[in-house]
Formats: sequence, structure tokens, C-alpha cells
Amino acid sequence: PFRIGGAMPTVFSYFSEVLAREKRGEHLSWLCMFWMIGGIYASAMAWAIIPHYGWSFSMGSAYQFHSWRVFVIVCALPCVSSVVALTFMPESPRFLLEVGKHDEAWMILKQIHDTNMRARGQPEKVFTVTRIKTPKQIDELIEIESDTGTWYRRCFVRIRTELYGIWLTFMRCFNYPVKDNTIKLTAVWFTLSFGYYGLSVWFPDVIKHLQSDEYASRVKHFRNEEVSHFVFNFTLENQIHSNGEYINDRFIMMKFKSVTFEDSLFKNCVFEDITSLNTYFRNCTFVNTTFYNTDLEQYKFVDSELINCTFFHVRTGCQISFDDDYSAYWIYFVNFLGTLAVLPGNIVSALLMDRIGRLTMLGGSMVLSGISCFFLWFGTSESMMIGMLCLYNGLTISAWNSLDVITVELYPTDRRATGFGFLNALCKAAAVLGNLIFGSLVGITKAIPILLASTVLVCGGLVGLRLPDTRTQVLM
Repeated sequence: PFRIGGAMPTVFSYFSEVLAREKRGEHLSWLCMFWMIGGIYASAMAWAIIPHYGWSFSMGSAYQFHSWRVFVIVCALPCVSSVVALTFMPESPRFLLEVGKHDEAWMILKQIHDTNMRARGQPEKVFTVTRIKTPKQIDELIEIESDTGTWYRRCFVRIRTELYGIWLTFMRCFNYPVKDNTIKLTAVWFTLSFGYYGLSVWFPDVIKHLQSDEYASRVKHFRNEEVSHFVFNFTLENQIHSNGEYINDRFIMMKFKSVTFEDSLFKNCVFEDITSLNTYFRNCTFVNTTFYNTDLEQYKFVDSELINCTFFHVRTGCQISFDDDYSAYWIYFVNFLGTLAVLPGNIVSALLMDRIGRLTMLGGSMVLSGISCFFLWFGTSESMMIGMLCLYNGLTISAWNSLDVITVELYPTDRRATGFGFLNALCKAAAVLGNLIFGSLVGITKAIPILLASTVLVCGGLVGLRLPDTRTQVLM
């Protein structure tokens, strides 16, 4: 995450420098879409790979190569591909000017010009720039006593000077003429991130809460059972057994899923090859009972008494696979649908970014997202909540794309990456705050999350409409 946070501002700043003005918004929006494509790829791979426990293998007794490690390797492949692709990309012209490579900077600017002219259908237009204003070179910013200073002293001076330069660049984001824009962008980034990530965490938890309530409503109760000399060899699921007596019974090769035994007696019984999930024995008594190759650990016996019982080969941890636990599949499926829902909004925003303008799309998308939150009042089932999640994500993505474009275009080249990086860091801080607040309200109330998300999104959208229009602006 640390390295990804550093790459995001650089990618947008770098890409904006090589784009023609009339297509800049559209192409930056296509770049934003690849964030969504990466999310779809990661969600799909998680859904397809992680649940398959059978893909795991062991290397000795200490190392277990589970399916989630395969998922990590698969997710690393695009990163490796991007590193290879970067070797074929030209360096930023401004950086080359700062390090004194003027000829290389001029050649890259000419290449950018010729490529854009060919895209416009004007390949005959000649690059006529012969004079470029050279920024202060990096080496001129650092004075080092090369003759008398030691190597670690020179490193210390260089690091200190670089950090001081970074701080000065950051503070320049709050100087005229970009100070007002930075303050407005701070409000928009914070509100959009707070509302979006807060609801993104709240949605799956609410759906899971509804699913748990529906599951609990279908629980089967069994009272006063008296079973003796019987062999249980089938799955028990979503059941409560109260005041039962089980004498000389055998529980062989079974799965217990959400099963509770209360105030029951087990005498001369055998539990063998048992796997369990959310299964507990409350206030039960076990007499002369044997447990062999089970995952029934001590914490599953709540206020229970075990008299002359023996345990062999107790397996620790959850032994239920994803095939048995539907909720595990559900988590990846909902995440995949939510990510996939942003595809239409991404395409629409890319096509309309340079036609209707960044501000209209930013303010309109945030206001519509805030209004769509009120439909959550009617979400009483899993399918309705998933549909609203998809609608909300589809509306919000246009705001994200337009905000990225506006942020890139409002800052000059010497502050663009720094300003974008600061706002992106603020975005993550707002996301953490939203996750904490919205996550704490799951199962308690719907009113506060809905009103809070709607309010911050609408207010942020109104602030965004006060930003200057950058559609026809030349990058500084």
C-alpha cells in the first residue's frame, strides 16, 4: 500500500503532460478506468482462487502453500508487467531539464507534439519551439563540501536538503494562486472519500446482517430428544437441540453448521471425524465420551461438564471449506458485483468528460450519489441492497474520475504530483475515518449512516461546483 500510494500521483501527473488539451479529460478518465479494471481483476481472482483449498500443498512440516498465496502471485503479475512497460516510456521532460539533459527533454517534447498532431490529423505541423525555460537544476539546490566533508555527511546534507525541498513544494500548494483551489479540493476529496468508503464498508455488513437475520429465522428447534444406539453420519445445519439425551450414539464423519446443543446429556457416545462451524454445546454433560479427529475445541463447550472423556487428534482452527460456508463465497461475490457496477459509469464519464465539463460531472455525480442514499430506506432484502450498492457505485465513479482530472489540471507542473499526493493521502485518512464510523453503526441504525453519507456527498458536490472550469485550460 505504501508504494501504491506513491505511484498514484506520479501516474496522473506523468500522463497529463503528454496529452492534447481537447482530449485530456477523456484520456485521463480512461486511465481512471484501469483502477476499476484492476479491482475487477482482483475481485474475480479472489472469487475464483481463494475458496479452492484443494490447491494447497505442503513444503515440509513448517510451510503451507495455501490458495491465497496463489492469489497473491496472480495479483502481482500486472505489477510486473507495468514495471516492464515503464522501461519503454520516455522520462518526464521537466525532470530532464532539472538534471541538465536539455537535448533529451527537447526530443521528448517534439515526440509528444508530433504524436498529438498525427492524432489530430495534422501530421505536417512542425514542432517550432526553439527555446525552453529551464528550471533550476537539482544539483544547484545542494551545496556539499566535497573536499572536506565525509561521505555520510554528504548523504545527510543531500537527504536534509531534499526533504526541505519537498516541504517547500508542499507549502507552495497553499500559496497564491492555488491556495483557494487547494482548500476547495481538500473539502471535495474528504467528503467524497468519507461517504464512498464509509458506505462501501457499511453495505456488505448490512447485507451480511440481513442474511444472518434471514438465516436465523429459519432455525429448527428440537426439544426433549431421546436417542440411543443411533449412528449420525449426515450434516446438521441451523438447528437448536434442547434438553436431549443421547445414549450410546455415534457421530461419524459429520459436519455441524450453526448447531447448538443446550442442557443435553451425552453418555457413552463417540464423536469421530467431525468438522464444525458456529457450533456450541451449552450447559451440556458428557459422560464416558470419546472425541477422535474432531475440531471440537474447549471453547465450544460453554459451561459444560466432561466426565471421564478422552480427546484424540484434536484439530485446531476452522475446518469448514468455502464450499460448506456460503457466506465466504458471498463476500467475494458482493465485492465483485460492486466493482463491476462502476464499468458503465466509467465509460459514460470518459465519453462526456470533455463535452459537458468536469464541474458539471463532479457536482452532478456527487449530488445524485447523495440522493441515491435515501433509497436505502427501502432496502429490506439482500437483492435490493445489492442493487442499491451497484447503483451507488455506478453514480459515484463519475465523481472520482472528474475529481482526478480537475486536480491534475488545477496545479502547475512543479506542484502537480505533490498536490495530488497530499489530497490522495487525505482521501485515505477520510476512508479510515468513514470505515470506523460507519462500521460501528452496522445493526444499530440505518438513519445515521444514510443521512451522514447523503449530507457529506451533497455538500462536497456543491463545493466542487465552485471550482474553476479547467476544460479549456492549458497545463501550467
